[in-house]
Amino acid sequence: MPAPSLRTKATAVATLLCAVVLTAGGILLVTTLDRHLTTSSDDLSRSRTSDLLDQARAGELPPVLRNVNDDSVAQVIAADGAVLAASANIEGRGPIVSPDGPLTGVRRTIDAPDDQETEHYRVWIQSGPGPGGEVTVVAGSSLESLHETTSTLRRSLVLGIPLVLAALALVMWIVLGRALARLDQIRAEVDAFGPDQLDRRVPDDGRSDEVGRLAATMNRMLARVDASAQRQRRLVADVSHDLQGPLATQRVSLELALSSPAGIDHNVLRADVLGATGEMERLVDDLLVLAAADEDAPAPASAVDLDAVVLEEAARARSSHATTVDTAQVSAGPVRANPTELRRIVRNLLDNAVAHAGSRVELGVSVTGGLVNLQVGDDGPGVPEEEQERIFERFHRGDPSRTRGAPGTGLGLAIARSLAERAGGTLVLVADGRPGAHFVLTLPVLESGPPAA
Repeated sequence: MPAPSLRTKATAVATLLCAVVLTAGGILLVTTLDRHLTTSSDDLSRSRTSDLLDQARAGELPPVLRNVNDDSVAQVIAADGAVLAASANIEGRGPIVSPDGPLTGVRRTIDAPDDQETEHYRVWIQSGPGPGGEVTVVAGSSLESLHETTSTLRRSLVLGIPLVLAALALVMWIVLGRALARLDQIRAEVDAFGPDQLDRRVPDDGRSDEVGRLAATMNRMLARVDASAQRQRRLVADVSHDLQGPLATQRVSLELALSSPAGIDHNVLRADVLGATGEMERLVDDLLVLAAADEDAPAPASAVDLDAVVLEEAARARSSHATTVDTAQVSAGPVRANPTELRRIVRNLLDNAVAHAGSRVELGVSVTGGLVNLQVGDDGPGVPEEEQERIFERFHRGDPSRTRGAPGTGLGLAIARSLAERAGGTLVLVADGRPGAHFVLTLPVLESGPPAA
């Protein structure tokens, strides 16, 4: 048996809650009305007995009490049981209560004979002096009359509450159906998406209600998934492209060696194969670094002198390149970071600057406002404005004419930015009006204790 739908369950729960509330409210209303009518009847009876006692004391009692309606009863009884005055509905009948001594205000329920049957009355009994001695005054209202009023209301509620609940359930069913139809449309649209249809979006009617916000959120999520899938495809294509060159070099070299072993220079063969292997190794290493940077878990960190790392990498660059590397602006910069990742950031930035520089690279480390800044600038052609953010994309390569033919995987700056953000810092390209490209790495300064060597 299939589970009930959300529409059915929500309608049932809402109807049940309303039924409980309306039933409790109806019971409270009937009870309150009955109590109010009873209290009003008692007040009227008490007031009427006082008036009749005053009339009896003054000797002004009429034999028939005309100011009593048909649903009420009143009687004045002498001490010997004689009826001195009575309301018209019990005129000529004997006493409806037996006078048993002076009474100071007693409320009773009695039976008084009517024209057709005995009727129950809620009466107030009080004694007092009369012209010929002690008299007892009885005044009250019919209980049937009181109960008839509350019974009418009760019958109305018994018939009305189910009708109200039925109307409410119908309205809830229709409203929920319209709301859930939009949700079902979103579900059906998403369910129809294929793996090659991530550019599709769910229908969004622009409403600002919960379903409209869900559609907007779903579309934003689909846009992120689409962008991630496109990055994944580009990554596969770029990796395949970058691996194809070294693999082709190795294959050609080995095939030539196999086809004519006697004419092969083994030193050249080793250099070709090892060079291609080194390129693949660098690419795989870069990909592993990016994979680690994409993980949420932070890398193990310790106190590090950024200036020491910069000076060591500058010395390495001077030994392998003819470019001048100026470190005159490098001063102390204690940070807390992963030493291996920090060195990777500095090396990538410095290698990028050397590859694009005309003849000079300037490095600077300073502490400003609780932040350590590493500035890396070169005197090369700079970065066009339209590429200033794209250079941080993975496998992005700029204009080959600006790199002096320097090899690279296009991952260096992407790795540097990812590792900088992993360390809690930032890496940006700044446009300060000077020639060349100028990168600024910002990391939080180490607050306590001397940095470790």
